[in-house]
Amino acid sequence: MKAFFKALVLVPVALLVVLFAVANRGAVRVSLDPISRDAPALAFDLPLFAVVLAALAVGILIGGFASWLAQGKHRKAARLNRREAEKLRSEAQSLRAAVPDSALPALTNRV
Repeated sequence: MKAFFKALVLVPVALLVVLFAVANRGAVRVSLDPISRDAPALAFDLPLFAVVLAALAVGILIGGFASWLAQGKHRKAARLNRREAEKLRSEAQSLRAAVPDSALPALTNRV
């Protein structure tokens, strides 16, 4: 069911991306020279859809990186909690091993 809903969302999005790419094949000049407008030192002629999709991809990467940085404190807390749980688990295991079964009170089945 989850795969169906995933496909229900992703197929139309993919179709829109393909339609956008086909409709915007015209070349645009992308210049990386802020000083010279007429004869830039570094300029590329790229299809418009490539420029837009590249900008979108860069934005997603920057947003993901920023989100990853913001969640660092939560990952650190989870790491510390995991270490503490493992330490307490091993301590409980060693305490159980130190006490013989005969020293423990017998459990009775009460109905």
